[in-house]
Amino acid sequence: MDNTLIKDIPKSERPRERLKKYGRENISNEELLSIILNTGTKNKSVKDISNLILSKINDITDLKDITLNSLKQIDGIGEVKAIKILASIELGKRVYMDKNLVNIKMDTPEKIYNYMKNEVEGKNQEYFYAIYLDSKKNLIDKKLLFIGTLNKSIVHPREIFKYAYLLSASSIICVHNHPSGDTIPSKEDLNLTKALVEIGKIQGINIIDHIIIGKNYYSLYQNGDL
Repeated sequence: MDNTLIKDIPKSERPRERLKKYGRENISNEELLSIILNTGTKNKSVKDISNLILSKINDITDLKDITLNSLKQIDGIGEVKAIKILASIELGKRVYMDKNLVNIKMDTPEKIYNYMKNEVEGKNQEYFYAIYLDSKKNLIDKKLLFIGTLNKSIVHPREIFKYAYLLSASSIICVHNHPSGDTIPSKEDLNLTKALVEIGKIQGINIIDHIIIGKNYYSLYQNGDL
């Protein structure tokens, strides 16, 4: 490996200076990671550590699935550096997701799956989201409401419909994951959905689908379970 330290690189060629000069979109993944990490270790430069991280993945998009433990196993990465990387990745995901909240029409289960899969894939618990739509099925917002095994005592309708009123939503799509990858709805999934549909009728806010995400997706509406 090249053990060149950042301080030994001409100032104009250092990652921070190159970002200022050429713009963030025109510097390499290694340089972006070097800026996030900031420093190397006694035995490895920040450049070396950045390249080690990149050598552990097939594609830069794989970083979205990297874990704290897997980062800490990389020589030169301690807990502080690992947390910095994870925080940067998560912030980028949130910026991207929020940017794409505008004028998205959620009118097919496939669109919902493609929009939500990165939020729940790889989780070892069930994550329950409510997606709030306007009268034309355009996305208004999404809310992560519950984490854990889904049942009617954990997923409280009050929370789901509270945001619908605050957001002036016309309808709601429920989304949650099955960590096992099997998307067939459980008895609890069906009972919960039935209860929410009935409450929605009373409240005047329709539950129009419940999408279960695993290795693929299952739409309760599409499969006649609503």
